[in-house]
Amino acid sequence: MIEPAYTGGHLDGIGVYTQALLRHLPRAGCALLPYSWPRVRGAAAITAGAALPHSFERASFVDLVTPRTHRVHVPVDVFHVTDYRVVRMDCPVVASLHDALPVKHPEWCNPTLRGVKNWLQRKAAQKADHVIALSHFAIQELVECFGIDERRITVVPCGVDDEWFDPPPADAVAATLRVNGLRPGYFLFVGTLQPRKNVERLLDAYLSLPAVVRAERQLVIVGSAGARSDDVLRRIAAAVQDGADVVWLNHLVDNADLRHVYAGAGVFVFASLYEGFGIPVVEAFASGVPVVASNTTSLPEVTAGAALDVDPLDTGAIADAMLTLAREPAARARCIAAGRARAAQLTWAETARQTAAVYRALV
Repeated sequence: MIEPAYTGGHLDGIGVYTQALLRHLPRAGCALLPYSWPRVRGAAAITAGAALPHSFERASFVDLVTPRTHRVHVPVDVFHVTDYRVVRMDCPVVASLHDALPVKHPEWCNPTLRGVKNWLQRKAAQKADHVIALSHFAIQELVECFGIDERRITVVPCGVDDEWFDPPPADAVAATLRVNGLRPGYFLFVGTLQPRKNVERLLDAYLSLPAVVRAERQLVIVGSAGARSDDVLRRIAAAVQDGADVVWLNHLVDNADLRHVYAGAGVFVFASLYEGFGIPVVEAFASGVPVVASNTTSLPEVTAGAALDVDPLDTGAIADAMLTLAREPAARARCIAAGRARAAQLTWAETARQTAAVYRALV
């Protein structure tokens, strides 16, 4: 029986991915033993389960200064790292590398010790026995930025749980919308606020729409403030100050509430500049919301023609696509049907099945 273990993360994309694997891998025939690296300065461990003997920072230092023969002992058949924290271990190591963003676009990331962190990530990525990429787009970047042998990479897409395909109770949706000051039919974005998410151009596109459309449909932005988000936060605050019906929900942490907010949306807009996958797009597809998505990086691979694809640098094109899905019933119906069909191909159960196959190939 394969016993993969995990290091966890916050509930951003990596956190959602990690929790989904923990839920679904047992059904794919894997016995799980969760591990976590203790946080620095004695804070609580990131995930429940056994703690590894040292902090990740100390383990990384030891890993760098000791001979290649030195390996951390972990009593499992396979250790699966889901958030880039890789050191040499005495068992096969699988690493899910979500993207090469910190190396490819350091200007969008937290600048603190970025050069050192990028060097450590390159070294760490090379220590995995096998790498899981979330999209075919990511392969070229992982090879280029991390120096990984392409033969050690398997693509396993992300997905959604079955519950996303079932409309939540109408009264529960109405209650969540009411508590958050939302009117059904709004334009929706979900994701951490950071430069690559392109929220400033989304805001510009929304503000350029006809006044009658903006009176009918709010712009709802769901996500916490990430690295380098000061500019977009100022822009959101200024738009609200000027009377725009823009709502920023930075406190939405309950999964049921998030499903309710998707269910109340009229159009989902994900004009991101860079994605290793883009889980919110699949969540919108499964929720029956028509999608506007970027035509760059991994997103065309994820949408597979089920969204209106736009150039994320073209604010006018984003606005035109938003208007199309808000006003044209035929376009809405086509995107909703195609999105549901695409989401049915991208489930966490299938992600777990393919992940388990990677484990079995190593033992």
